Amino acid sequence: MSPSWPHGEPTSQTQAFDDAEKGMYDNSEKLPTIPDLVHHHSSSLDDEKAVLQIETVLPDRHLTASPVHEGITPFSSVPVLSLLWPQGWQAPANATPAPDPSTVVVKKTLPDRPKKKISRWILFQLWFNTYRKFFTFVVTLNLVGILLAALGKFAYAETHMGALVLGNLLCAILMRNELFLRFLYIIAIYGLRSWAPISFKLAATSVLQHVGGIHSGCALSGAGWLVYKVVDIIRYRAVQHPTVIATGIITNVFVIISVLSAFPWVRNTHHNVFERHHRFIGWLGLAVCHPFLFRATWAFVILGNSYDIKTGEWRADANSLLSAQELWFAVFMTVFVLIPWVTLREVPVEVEIPSPRVAVLRFNRGMQQGLLGRISRTSIMEYHAFGIISEGRKSPYHYMICGVQGDFTRGLVADPPKTVWTRELKFAGVGHASAMFKRGIRICTGTGIGAALSTCIQSPNWFLIWIGSDQERTFGPTIAGLIRKHIEPERMILWDSKKRGGRPDTVQLLKDTWTSFGAEVIFITSNMQGNDEMMQGCRAAGLHAFGTLWDF
Repeated sequence: MSPSWPHGEPTSQTQAFDDAEKGMYDNSEKLPTIPDLVHHHSSSLDDEKAVLQIETVLPDRHLTASPVHEGITPFSSVPVLSLLWPQGWQAPANATPAPDPSTVVVKKTLPDRPKKKISRWILFQLWFNTYRKFFTFVVTLNLVGILLAALGKFAYAETHMGALVLGNLLCAILMRNELFLRFLYIIAIYGLRSWAPISFKLAATSVLQHVGGIHSGCALSGAGWLVYKVVDIIRYRAVQHPTVIATGIITNVFVIISVLSAFPWVRNTHHNVFERHHRFIGWLGLAVCHPFLFRATWAFVILGNSYDIKTGEWRADANSLLSAQELWFAVFMTVFVLIPWVTLREVPVEVEIPSPRVAVLRFNRGMQQGLLGRISRTSIMEYHAFGIISEGRKSPYHYMICGVQGDFTRGLVADPPKTVWTRELKFAGVGHASAMFKRGIRICTGTGIGAALSTCIQSPNWFLIWIGSDQERTFGPTIAGLIRKHIEPERMILWDSKKRGGRPDTVQLLKDTWTSFGAEVIFITSNMQGNDEMMQGCRAAGLHAFGTLWDF
């Protein structure tokens, strides 16, 4: 027997869950008052008078003012009109039989809410977030260094320009390394959880969520220093060896391609181009796929430091090589690129397809909350990240919810795999920082439940709000069973936008839940439109919220 949602069984066929994420609507409606009895007198050729009775039947259930206090989605009261001929009357032969009131479906739509005006200051604060602050600081600092070097006022750059290139690239790699990020989360969680004020925890969470700004800033800065170094080498090519010039140009081309392919427009609209050029050529290519680039980077470092431009001779002694900063930057770059790939495995997977738009993948082994995993059908190409659902580290399984959005996820439904490739070392999402806070709210829409559910399953101090369309039929009995088993009705709101006629006023819902549950923070997983509206509303209301990022 399939598990059922707390708010009842679905009554119609599944629609695209993305439809539930378009537009924001009120969470209540005002129904018109209909008279109980209407008499209609009609004249006929004979003396008889016909009376047509319109009977109004209202269900016993009534629309609840707010679902927050019950923790479940209530049913709404919908008037059902029954057109019946009066008792004792015989319907004409050509009359259409009256429908059964129990089978009548009345389609309702919630009226559009007037969009609240958000101040420009709030919009600017949300735009100039910690990600952009990190990016601006790193790029500005390096740009000043390049200008000083060009003016001859940066002595360190004259002798260690390669170290500035590789140091920036190493920092960029670290900010995307699974092991290093897990280490940062451990320090923040266990270092701040017991004593730090809420402001410290919020600042630490913001830093952890937006370290991608350091990644982007250092990568762009490294490319800038590399261009400057190669231009400097070409300027003095008369005293440089041709091999050093050639390896420098080759490395430069690859790094620039990697940086350009990571621009948001390319990353969001041409994901496969991003995969093949940024990850493949840039950092993944160093260790696995492009051995020539690997050799070129190392050759550029080794040859550049072994050739003495003053004497025009090669220095073959190991001491001069091992003492070079550039060598050790290159060593650590290679090590941190290789670490996640050492854990690469082809693992068995069971695929449940509850609807044509969703695949639920089940893997062996339990996981901590707030983690994400990358999977692929091949060992080295087209990795996609999904949130991990698990009951805990001692659980035998963990799950991923994959909504159909592109070729890869469409293939999971059309041709379910028996095995997939994944790195056993998972990376931490911002939800992993939920362990720092005493109480919080996890709100999500559609397939965002994949990133949100573990937090609410593994901690009784987190409140779940899930907005979707016909959730049980769309996402299947497995996800329904996990919710039913681990989350009490008073600790969740499951909003079926298909039954309720649209999405709720999410900001008001968050305000009410924030007060009644005593939350400290809100984590949001939604599409871009829903995320922006919730983040703007929370900022205007003074609620601490962290939204969805699209930078990885």
